[in-house]
Amino acid sequence: MKHTPALARLIEALRTLPGVGPKSAQRMAFHLLQDGRAGAGLLAGSLTEALSRVGRCRRCRMLTEGELCGICTSEQRDASLVCIVESPADVVAIEQSGGYRGRYFVLMGHLSPLDGVGPEQLGIRELEALLDSGGVQELILATNPTVEGEATAHYLSEVARSRALRATRIAHGVPIGGELEYIDSGTLAHALAGRHDLS
Repeated sequence: MKHTPALARLIEALRTLPGVGPKSAQRMAFHLLQDGRAGAGLLAGSLTEALSRVGRCRRCRMLTEGELCGICTSEQRDASLVCIVESPADVVAIEQSGGYRGRYFVLMGHLSPLDGVGPEQLGIRELEALLDSGGVQELILATNPTVEGEATAHYLSEVARSRALRATRIAHGVPIGGELEYIDSGTLAHALAGRHDLS
């Protein structure tokens, strides 16, 4: 069955969301138009407002409604530590852990030459300006443990090294509460390679 043009556009728009395929997009569109018109209006208004008001922090590139985000303006944060992450969701995850009190730099992606994503698209010039302004002593590289994430971390470690800054990589390995027999071999190999002394 062919959808009306407006419905087809809505379904295609919903498919731009991560993990949403054609059937899920169709189901969402039908729900919004059939039983969820009030919610659809709220969603449309909230999305329009967020698109007009939310931008990137001038210093760290985190999503914010001001020129600087709350983390960058906080006097309680350690400005000598900068944790580099791939996305705003990574900042939220680290903040929820409660174990980090430094600042961030959000790449909004990772190096991927095949997709046309190079250092310029990741804001490396802004990062270099931040590092050259002084005060930063350590870069904590918290990119994802994927091929692209590892390549990005390596590139960033070279940026740090060229400025005589300490670059560290977050640990990867066996999760707390995990049982070794259920851990995949790649994760287990990485955990063994990253072992440290207990003394």
